Amino acid sequence: MTESKRIVTMKGNPLTLSGQTVVVGQQAPDCVLTANDMSPVSLSSFKGKICILSSVPSLDTPVCDMETRRFNVEAGKLGEDVRILTISMDLPFAQSRWCGAAGVDKLTTLSDYQSAAFGTAFGVLIKELRLLARAVFVLDRAGVIRYIQLVNEIASEPDYDAVLTAVKSLQ
Repeated sequence: MTESKRIVTMKGNPLTLSGQTVVVGQQAPDCVLTANDMSPVSLSSFKGKICILSSVPSLDTPVCDMETRRFNVEAGKLGEDVRILTISMDLPFAQSRWCGAAGVDKLTTLSDYQSAAFGTAFGVLIKELRLLARAVFVLDRAGVIRYIQLVNEIASEPDYDAVLTAVKSLQ
């Protein structure tokens, strides 16, 4: 597996990213994730919509909780043309439980637990933890990556305004 020269940190400690590095202007890699009902979901099935792909380590952590709740609020404002997908290594059952407890119902959570297909395809699999790094990718309607934000310190939230500006430029 390819290791990225990009490094993220957790509380200042460096972590290695594994997988392919994606770039703006590239067609988003297709991969199959698992929905909360255990059905397979292909990223390519969202073509035709502007997509925010929010990669998080685990919904059961404070920063991931805050980020996903914030994106859920934004999803309600962005309209039907935009889909927000939160992707983690959490089991689908845990994602479903978390969404119910948090009242998150305007975005879709998907699990990468089976094969880390998303993590390796987008270069955000943390080698040391087998979790996903905190990152946000914005895809246009054709599935082309138009914006990437890799959060250097995974205990920090992303720059929401920059993500929303990227999305609005595509609407």
